[in-house]
Amino acid sequence: MTDTEPRSTAWQTALTSLQEVEIPFIPDGAHGMTVVVEFPPGDPGSPPHRHSGPAFGYVLEGEMLFELEGEPARVLRAGDAFWEPGGDVVHYQDGNNLADAPLRFTVTMLCAPGEPMFTLVDDEELARREHLRARTA
Repeated sequence: MTDTEPRSTAWQTALTSLQEVEIPFIPDGAHGMTVVVEFPPGDPGSPPHRHSGPAFGYVLEGEMLFELEGEPARVLRAGDAFWEPGGDVVHYQDGNNLADAPLRFTVTMLCAPGEPMFTLVDDEELARREHLRARTA
């Protein structure tokens, strides 16, 4: 391209903000990881777990039943963004909310060095933290 050729102006409207959040922390020495998660129709998803750092996601296809500690469960649909602060917060649900369609979502995580990006939470800990779980009316 030379200086006399017209330039595209598409970049001026190409960006759509999906979410903005204040990140509570980024672990020192964190590394980033982006994954795609795919659950078949009706799959309950991952057991309760936590991440060592913040995680940011986007639903590509289907519907997810999403629940973080302290927040009521909600349905996220294709095109919805989500995030979780990581650290001590329990992620209770990320299952496929549809019985007849797959769920695909992408997640970018900032992981603490030397710690797994995904740690299951056992039943004993879930019982101790039950008072922190929000319930829908």
